[in-house]
Amino acid sequence: MGKNEFLTPKAIANRIKAKGLQKLRWYCQMCQKQCRDENGFKCHCMSEGHQRQMEVFGQNPNRIVDGYSEEFETSFLDHMKRSHRFSRIAATVVYNEYIADRHHVHMNSTQWATLTEFVKYLGREGKCKVEETPKGWFITYIDRDSETLFKEKMKNKRASGPLEKSENSEKIVISLGSSSKTIVKEKVGSSKLVFEEPEIEKVKENGKSVKSGGGSRSALDDLMKEQEKAKERSNRKDYWLCEGIIVKVMSKKLAEKGYYKQKGIVLKVMDKYVGEIEMLESKHVLRVDQEELETVIPQIGGLVKIVNGGYRGSKARLLEVNTDKFCAKVQIEKGIYDGRVLQAVEYEDICKVGQ
Repeated sequence: MGKNEFLTPKAIANRIKAKGLQKLRWYCQMCQKQCRDENGFKCHCMSEGHQRQMEVFGQNPNRIVDGYSEEFETSFLDHMKRSHRFSRIAATVVYNEYIADRHHVHMNSTQWATLTEFVKYLGREGKCKVEETPKGWFITYIDRDSETLFKEKMKNKRASGPLEKSENSEKIVISLGSSSKTIVKEKVGSSKLVFEEPEIEKVKENGKSVKSGGGSRSALDDLMKEQEKAKERSNRKDYWLCEGIIVKVMSKKLAEKGYYKQKGIVLKVMDKYVGEIEMLESKHVLRVDQEELETVIPQIGGLVKIVNGGYRGSKARLLEVNTDKFCAKVQIEKGIYDGRVLQAVEYEDICKVGQ
């Protein structure tokens, strides 16, 4: 039998079929069969083999859908990890790349009806950083393997004991006159969030100073500290109001109406600096500038939201309060920083979360 001519409908159809990807709505996931048109798909649905597969599906539909959902999610994230590991990219672009594989798991066989629903799921589970823009949904892959590796290295570093003395650290020597003793201090940059352990100096009687702990830091340590400082700079803003937090009204202009030093919950933020506050007692709604508001610190164990600084937007649990230094110790809950403890966060950077 002769071969079909190049431009005949049969030859064109064969080339399309060989290419792989055809209309997704004419694909049967249970049978893993791609039909070329609506009539072919209808005929397939009436076939004996498809009916047998539907009987199998009817015995335990939830298990089968969950299996396809898990496989779809794993394949999608693997593609993100390989192709866009450190990129912020449109979800539609990633999806179109993913479905280019003719053997991919189709979304219509999973628990998610639309791509938007799936993207929101990834954001809720903390598997991707999700952002909605006028141009659509954008996602960023969260590399949990690197995060786990970093935590393991930090754990090993803490267990390794004191480090060696730093050779290139800048020192300031202060003479105490006739006492013939000197104090050596390390010059370190100030930061609002403290993660590193303080270096303690021991002063010998012969006038020489010796460090009891600390010393040279590994390249990983230096890199992580630089990242923390960069994160602090980028997330430190002159506005901090956000919805759902409990604030205290400090406007003396509102004292006559009985709102001075009263607490309320932020219902809405307008123009970043003005909050629509519902008072907890009277249920009255006010519009107050953030300059006339103050953050509220809950009791130990209460839930707070970090409203400014490097971990802005994260929710955390209050562990301790240092009234002398006006700071608090908190532990982040959920997200990629789940379990991380921040030793010293200033009062104005955290606020009680409304129930």
